[in-house]
Amino acid sequence: MQQQHWNIVADLIHVGAWFKNRGIVMLNICLIVPLCVASLNGFDSSVLNGLQIVPDFKRWFNYPNSHEMGLMNSAQNMGALLALPLTPIASDRLGRRKALFIGSCIMLAGVAVQVIANNMQTLIGARAIIGFGLCFTTNAAPLLITELAYPTQRGQITSLYNSSWYLGAIIAAWLTYGTLNHLGGTMWSWRVPSIVQALPCVIQIVFVWFIPESPRWLISRQRDQEAIDILGKYHANGDTRDPLVMFEYTQILSALRMEREIYRQTSYLTLFKTPGNRRRMLIVIGIGLFSQWSGNGLVSFYITLILDGVGIKNPATQAWINGTLQIWNFIVAVSAALLVDKVGRRTLFLISNSGMVVVFAMWTLTTALFQTLGNVVAAKATIPLIFAFFAAYDLAYTPLLVAYCLEILPFEIRARGFAVMNLTVVLTLAFNQFINPYAFEALGWRYYLFYCVWLVFELFFVWHFLVETKGKTLEETAALFDGQEKIDNLQQVASIAAEQSIVAQQEHYPLQNRPRRRSFTLAEKSRDIPSTDDLHSLQNPTHDDLRLQETALAKGELADLGLRPYTPT
Repeated sequence: MQQQHWNIVADLIHVGAWFKNRGIVMLNICLIVPLCVASLNGFDSSVLNGLQIVPDFKRWFNYPNSHEMGLMNSAQNMGALLALPLTPIASDRLGRRKALFIGSCIMLAGVAVQVIANNMQTLIGARAIIGFGLCFTTNAAPLLITELAYPTQRGQITSLYNSSWYLGAIIAAWLTYGTLNHLGGTMWSWRVPSIVQALPCVIQIVFVWFIPESPRWLISRQRDQEAIDILGKYHANGDTRDPLVMFEYTQILSALRMEREIYRQTSYLTLFKTPGNRRRMLIVIGIGLFSQWSGNGLVSFYITLILDGVGIKNPATQAWINGTLQIWNFIVAVSAALLVDKVGRRTLFLISNSGMVVVFAMWTLTTALFQTLGNVVAAKATIPLIFAFFAAYDLAYTPLLVAYCLEILPFEIRARGFAVMNLTVVLTLAFNQFINPYAFEALGWRYYLFYCVWLVFELFFVWHFLVETKGKTLEETAALFDGQEKIDNLQQVASIAAEQSIVAQQEHYPLQNRPRRRSFTLAEKSRDIPSTDDLHSLQNPTHDDLRLQETALAKGELADLGLRPYTPT
């Protein structure tokens, strides 16, 4: 458990290996269910890429032309586009779990239609239904993960969510490779991968009711006791008056009150009303756009055209390269996800974008040399450059696309803001999937030059606009664009509640029965968390009386919450 980047929460969290803490273990097992959504998304997005290599698939659908391929690949995003306005409503009004359940049911219906498809029109319709349901699940699942995860694991687990996309892509790539070799010549060479798509849907439909709801959503619906029970069970091994639980609950409640003072009524216009929100949405839309317009879409959906362009046309060889690439992507993305709290989000983005600029320029050069001069050596060099490019891409855009966008959005606009990010991704994907085949056919390697210029712009954007968020709670990160004053208020209010609980534990628990933390002495605690008696002495002497008034408000808010030292019965 990494603590060195956490200041106020550092004295409240579990110390030691997370797998020795029963509550955290149970919580992480529960989070496997929403984590499956990204793997399902990866499988669904990649399965057609693999099936386009399978001769039986092409034969069954009468050798689709470039126009039909573009429509077939973009149908899923068309369905998602129709669902996008509804997904934040479902997540905010019905809850994260119910929205996840609804999306999984719709997807299961779409998979059934895809399996029995006998013509291109039916297949396109099935893809649209799958996209419609997938939009619900991809909105609800990451919200549930980021709002439920243990504080010091939130960054890593939310980053692992999108990184697990490649796990589904790996299964899709190697499953189609296996069916190509063992079921070739039959319709099952392409229908078996379609049938496997149903398994994650069934898992989510059955097990979603066995995982807890988001405590932040529960508090927003005035179901505070349920939220406290969940925080206590999974973050403090059942102790609902644990200092960490008091800290989290008070900070969540205070953040919601602050947000509701600003956003009396929320709508999509709220996303752009304040300067802080406008900067948030600029980053959210920018990252969503860059995640698909960095050149990765060229390989993700049209690897056959890429490999054909450098002289690799054997279907088995193409399938092998595709499968190996997905494994490589998964390894790099998971490794980067585990580094987000050590290296930092902004640093990973800068390294990622710098690497893509350099490698993509080299990729463009090798492709141009082969297509214009027939240089075979250059063609062979293209393959390792593709792997190097995706290594750079996966350092940031795979793990942090979802994680970074969610953590900078306050709760009241999180679902809607995330829907706008998904809308950006869907529109960009639709453009890529429909335009790329025509651009390849008309421009060849010259089409790569557009991405070379665009990647330089991305690097400038990341350097200028992105801020570092490591070492902060979800509420503190969400308040980053509203000024340090709000972050200080959130920290003070939550710290007082945590200190009251610590005092109670010191008075009523024997030393050997206290939860294991770095320290329980008030002398050390006062260095990180201001006590109710010493708040004045901890003020910055350059601040005026406004800071003292804010402290008084913090104390008053605690009194309104009815927080008192816990006395065991």
